[in-house]
Amino acid sequence: MATRLVQINMKARNDAALGGFWAKVLGWGISSEEPGVTNLEPVGLVYPDPVAVCIDLVISTEPKVGKNRVHVDLATTSAEHQAELVARLTELGATPVDIGQGDVPWTVLADPEGNEFCVLEPRPIYRDTGPIAAVVVDCADPHEMARFWGQATDWTVHEVTGEHASLRSAAGVGPYLEFVRNPDPKTGWNRVHLDVRPYPGDDMAAEADRLRALGATDADLGGTDVRWKVLIDTEGNEFCLLTPA
Repeated sequence: MATRLVQINMKARNDAALGGFWAKVLGWGISSEEPGVTNLEPVGLVYPDPVAVCIDLVISTEPKVGKNRVHVDLATTSAEHQAELVARLTELGATPVDIGQGDVPWTVLADPEGNEFCVLEPRPIYRDTGPIAAVVVDCADPHEMARFWGQATDWTVHEVTGEHASLRSAAGVGPYLEFVRNPDPKTGWNRVHLDVRPYPGDDMAAEADRLRALGATDADLGGTDVRWKVLIDTEGNEFCLLTPA
């Protein structure tokens, strides 16, 4: 048994408007499974497919507080492409943001609702990831995150150091999942979180039990009844276990 990282969930004051921004950023298709939810995925993708980690935007009235602990890094192919992409995203409504990054070769921007993301300088490792180079999670201990998420999913651990850990789909396609050490404590619920899904035929309850055995705990939803399971990883990050598909 195992899960797959299939999408990220992003809270939004206006899911349709923010979804429109990100669809243009990524060149992806846009749809809506129900009011208050906007779904983004590559055109023609048969979901779920490891070639892409899709994005669900869900309406929420909760304000954004502080820097998100989960963000995306965008890939570029050349210095010219990076400059052109930053210019295009600025025209779409992105704004430069200072999160204390200092003098770095990548550009940090915020989307129209203030969610941080990075436009990376060209790096050979991301040449075949698609527009999203990596989904990045702040953490206290990259070794622990690599252990938990490497066992929670069937993704392959590629690198682990005291500062950084990276995983990628076992199929060797799509973006990386990266954990970067950050001493800032987690406060409140993550506005952006990971969604994982078991394979067809797997038992969702058994998979939830397996994740708990690895160190996950149940989130307190205050009596809310949903068809997926909300769990918390070993560093307190919420994630959703979706139904098998």
